Amino acid sequence: MSNTPNRNVSAIGPQNETSNGKITTPSSYAGGTPAVSNALQHSLREMGMVKAFKGLAALNQKKGFDCPSCAWPDPDTPNKVAEYCENGAKALADEATRNTLDAQFFEEHSVEALSLRTDFELNQLGRLTEPLVLHPNKKHYEPISWKDAYHLLSKELKALSSPDEAIFYTSGRSSNEAAFLYGTFARALGTNNLPDCSNMCHESSGIALKNTLGIGKGSVTLEDFYEAEVVIIAGQNPGTNHPRMLTALEKCKANGGKIISINPLAEAGLVNFKNPQRLNGWLGNGTDLADIHLQVKINQDIALVKLLLKKLFEKDVETSHTVLDHDFIENYTEGYTALKTDLDRFDEDELLQFSGISEEVISETVDLLAAKSKIIICWAMGLTQHKNGVANIQEFVNLLLLKGAIGKPNAGTCPVRGHSNVQGDRSVGIHHYADEGYNERLKTHLGFEAPTQTGYDTVESIKAMHEKKAKVFMCLGGNFLAAASDTEFTAEAIQNCNLTIQVSTKLNRSHLVTGKTALMLPTLGRSEKDQNRFVTTENSMGKVRWSKGIFQPISGNLKSEPDIIAELGHHHFGENHPVPWKKMGTDYTLIREAIDNIAKGFKNTEQQSKDSGYYLPNSARAMDFSGLPNSKAQFTVNPLPEHELKADEFLLMTIRSHDQFNTTIYGMDDRYRGVYGTRRVLMINEKDMAENNLQQGTKVNILSHYDGKERKALNFKVISYNIPRGNLAAYFPETNVLVPYNHFADKSQTPISKSVKVTLEKS
Repeated sequence: MSNTPNRNVSAIGPQNETSNGKITTPSSYAGGTPAVSNALQHSLREMGMVKAFKGLAALNQKKGFDCPSCAWPDPDTPNKVAEYCENGAKALADEATRNTLDAQFFEEHSVEALSLRTDFELNQLGRLTEPLVLHPNKKHYEPISWKDAYHLLSKELKALSSPDEAIFYTSGRSSNEAAFLYGTFARALGTNNLPDCSNMCHESSGIALKNTLGIGKGSVTLEDFYEAEVVIIAGQNPGTNHPRMLTALEKCKANGGKIISINPLAEAGLVNFKNPQRLNGWLGNGTDLADIHLQVKINQDIALVKLLLKKLFEKDVETSHTVLDHDFIENYTEGYTALKTDLDRFDEDELLQFSGISEEVISETVDLLAAKSKIIICWAMGLTQHKNGVANIQEFVNLLLLKGAIGKPNAGTCPVRGHSNVQGDRSVGIHHYADEGYNERLKTHLGFEAPTQTGYDTVESIKAMHEKKAKVFMCLGGNFLAAASDTEFTAEAIQNCNLTIQVSTKLNRSHLVTGKTALMLPTLGRSEKDQNRFVTTENSMGKVRWSKGIFQPISGNLKSEPDIIAELGHHHFGENHPVPWKKMGTDYTLIREAIDNIAKGFKNTEQQSKDSGYYLPNSARAMDFSGLPNSKAQFTVNPLPEHELKADEFLLMTIRSHDQFNTTIYGMDDRYRGVYGTRRVLMINEKDMAENNLQQGTKVNILSHYDGKERKALNFKVISYNIPRGNLAAYFPETNVLVPYNHFADKSQTPISKSVKVTLEKS
């Protein structure tokens, strides 16, 4: 339990499930009839038939709205029947549900009582319909007018002794327009305290790519996948997290491409894909995707890649230097000799043992990579959320540089973003560091001096709130408490604030664990009409396109995110501020003009974002490394990870179930892994089960010990699973409580959620 005066709320929710659930054999394929059936069930249950079919027909279409789920790009010519996946349909159903919550509901239900419900139960309650306030020493939210809400927020901001006592967090679901205004408001106030969800996921990617290739984004386009010779998918589960990616992989396979999967779990989506948009996806055997599965031990990717590189060097010598792209290395890279010297220090047998993979599979992989040059490497949280997350990605970039697989068609880097506009948020200015060029353009085009000091990222924000150095905490979307690491510590931090503000569509745990005063500001969903206005987003591959909702808003008392921020700016700064807040909130064209002038690469967005949209400039894609030392792409020397596990310790990675998106729980099933009706399960190798005297279904508590502090997640049911020995997997956010907030990736400060040292005790 966490405590604000006179409130006793649960930061975690119930830690025991009433249902034992059912465990079956994991699925041998993704997609197919079950995907269609589940998508329809969710859609019809939440939206009804007419609304469901109307919404799905507009999802990811040129004249429709962008999926509120992942950031996988849309093809230039979207499928006329359906350009969405099962999880996209679930995300739409979740947002466009007919269920609503009004003031009477909150009058009848205290925050204490609501906090004892599961995250799944909270999400099922429905859409927020009016602004609400939770006053100090009260346990129930009450209605508040928009005007009074702005007044309350502005009053608290003006009472701060420094603008740096305010923190403005951004979720990846926000549009470019909303994110730009939000960052502008924070900087006009005088702070760079702009943590965002990137800090918790792909921050490691951005830093690693900028260090090595000069730009913190991937270099490939969607079309590059179709003719790639090899696609490596490392630390990513596209079948659940980015299902539309499977269609691109299917096209790659049809054109003779090969796929290598690198993951401690053999995920169904990379075993076989039954495309629901094709007849063989309904009646046939589907498409086998992964030609090679490298079942690496948790966070031993660097050992694996070093082994592959050593063997590629050897094969290059054997074949008279025809394996590596020596022309590319000579003309476009720096650090080759240092890389070779570093690799010579390592013993191949030792690297093989660290990786946990057989020598036969390694040899097969090396032979394939040696013969190909059009190579794409994709990754997600399985690489980024480790202490060595930045180094993980840099080591994979070494492989691409050796093969000359950067800046060429059908080759390059692909960090697959997990939320629909998390990359766009960054592009338009959501970052906690001071950018001199950005600040100068703000002054030139919007007329105010932006702060020059570095602000708080997510980790630093939690620490600042915990130490009572921050007093106002505002969240533009998301579920910060459930998304962040160290749940109990984060809850204590949030409750130290004088005021917390959530701009949201639905109720989540962050509305219940609050500051002394809390505001709940309901906003439009992406599928809802915003008068006759549209917004823009940027996908995983750097393309900006428009999004325009089609449904009537679920309530007449909702405002769009740009509206909310613009009205706050007008209320706080007044009529004479150089930023025309009121006009921008009315006319989004003015926001896009400001973005074009201030954010890098945006140009004529008002027109170019329509139809298929347009790509932002990408220096790595253009083989331009002029921003790096000596204008060369950089090879890097990366040490092996050090875990030093004790005899009774395991390495735990947190994962999503198939019925969730980030912290939003749509249902209680993980169909692809054979888990039904339950979430508190712990996946473990059967030999580790036997060695630790555990039976299928035994209840255990999971414990982590960092810096002398014990953290505990209760009542997890042990299930035998195909996972390397010494490794465990369990769902988040239930296991976020085990992740210490102050243990994170070097340079990026991304939490170590994919490699947490834990022990087990029977519960």
